[in-house]
Formats: sequence, structure tokens, C-alpha cells
Amino acid sequence: MKFIQSKLNSKNSKISIITTKFNEVINNTLLKGCIETLKNMGKINEKNITVIKIPGVYESSITAEILALKKKYNAIIVLGTIIKGNTRHHKFIERSISYGLSQVSLKNKIPITLGILMTKNINQAIERCGIKMNNKGSEAAIAALEMINILKKI
Repeated sequence: MKFIQSKLNSKNSKISIITTKFNEVINNTLLKGCIETLKNMGKINEKNITVIKIPGVYESSITAEILALKKKYNAIIVLGTIIKGNTRHHKFIERSISYGLSQVSLKNKIPITLGILMTKNINQAIERCGIKMNNKGSEAAIAALEMINILKKI
């Protein structure tokens, strides 16, 4: 029996991080945790990290598609925040980006990891962005590092 396991060190990998300007205070905290994890745990040089700021989460699928087509990156990390409002708008956005990003990943054979918070309110977003603890941006970075190495081994 053979086991393929991941590691975090991805020293020479190139990573693109897509983050949004909408809910920027929360997303900047996710971004900080993501970058720190890539540099400290993944040993990624800062020059191999490209950050792209887009208006909102909805635009992440097209941005990821263009990045994937360039074949420059080993992984794409998407960070953002969707906070439930008074309408069902958030449900349509959540479904759309989840489906869109999974299709980009499969079609282009590139890992796309999500640090997208989908919360009921701002307090939940604060809890999950790492201002207190548990930065979901850092968790998305760890998943990207592991997937880069697993896909190389496969």
C-alpha cells in the first residue's frame, strides 16, 4: 500500500492571492494571515506571491480563470467575505462563486483554495478572520501548500 501525503514547504512555488475590496478590513486580516503562512510555513519567497485586489467576491471566478490560463502559478487562493443581509442575495453569490471556482480548478488542473467567509453577521466574520484567532486566510494558505505538493507527487 502506498500513501501520498502532503508537506507544507513549497519553496519555489508561485502563488496568486485574489482578495476583495468589499469588507476590506476583514479581508486585509485574512490576507495578512495568508501571506504570513505562505512565507513562514511554506517558505515561499515574497516575490513569488502575487496579490490581486478585486471589487467583490463575485468577480473572483473570472479573475481565477484568467490567472489559471496564464500557467504562471502553482495555486490560487481566494479570500473574501460574504455577510448575510436582509435579502437572499448572499445565497446566489455563494453558490455562483463556489461552482465557478471549482470549475476553473478542474478545467485548468490548478488548486484553488477558499478563505471566503460566509457569515450571518459582522461578529462572526471578526471571529473567523483571525482578529481574535483562527484566521481562515491562513487555513486557505495551508490547503494550497498541501495541494501543490500532493499534485506534484501524484
